Amino acid sequence: MKLAHVLCLLLATAFGLPAAAQSGYPSGTVRLVVPYPPGGGVDGMARPMAERLSKLWGKPVVIENRAGASTIIGTDVVAKATPDGLTLLFTSDSGITSNPYLYPTMPFDPIKDLAPVTQLIDLHQMVVVHPSVTANTMQELVALAKARPNQLNYGSYGGGSQPNLLFESLRVQTGAQIAHIPYKGIAPAITATLAGEVQMTLGGAATTGQYFSVGKMKPLAIGRPQRLPQFPDVPTLKEAGFPDIDPRSWFGIFAPAGTPKPLVERIRADVARVLTDPEFSQREIVGKGYTPVGSTPDEFAAFVKADYEYKGKMIKSAGIKPD
Repeated sequence: MKLAHVLCLLLATAFGLPAAAQSGYPSGTVRLVVPYPPGGGVDGMARPMAERLSKLWGKPVVIENRAGASTIIGTDVVAKATPDGLTLLFTSDSGITSNPYLYPTMPFDPIKDLAPVTQLIDLHQMVVVHPSVTANTMQELVALAKARPNQLNYGSYGGGSQPNLLFESLRVQTGAQIAHIPYKGIAPAITATLAGEVQMTLGGAATTGQYFSVGKMKPLAIGRPQRLPQFPDVPTLKEAGFPDIDPRSWFGIFAPAGTPKPLVERIRADVARVLTDPEFSQREIVGKGYTPVGSTPDEFAAFVKADYEYKGKMIKSAGIKPD
């Protein structure tokens, strides 16, 4: 969705909201639950968003990092919270559209027990390798892995995470055997790749791009429809010959199911005000290689449904299991 479209929706929504929904919110501190540890991409965007919303609402917006159990712990906090808009979930796709296929006995249903507020961004992940890896393209990586089965390894943040989806899908498609080493978040997986503890992972341009020019990481491909302007020499997965293994990643905000629709719309409209602020957009979104979205609750709900089906096909095809 274009930013101009987001702004028009924002204005239309703001003027169309009932007075009760526009006044009196929030009545107190808002908890923005991040089901990941501090330091990763989700946490890195949630904090400036919380700061902006706090100024906009005139009430504290505090980050609660509730990491653990592949985001289930933090997500469960929001799914069971009072639907009054004071507890919100700031998360990525894996906990919403991958986990249901991996953990059939979760204490909540992310599709039924959460109310989509807005998709914030599309996050385009890059396949990155340690400089000791001789491969400089995806095809060369496949050839190397096939010549040395299970001697190379990749870091992920658990079964169903983006690195796990991509490298296991690559295995199914090509026969390349690359060992899986799970970590407790994307930040530790990237750190492990930098140290050579693992040879590769996936990471956003914001977290990995700083290491390319200094020779600490090599990018092989990016999951994106077009090349990223900041890194024009890095081909897309489609250009690299693998259009069907893009795990697609995104960030979004959810409220507990049962949150009144006018309140959900109010929160979305205020988040859209932050997203469309030129300074915030450049520093926190475009400048980090993200694509801004800012969808309506209905649009986001439809997108979540489609991504749920897409992730299910990837997970079943690759035979991915929880760690």
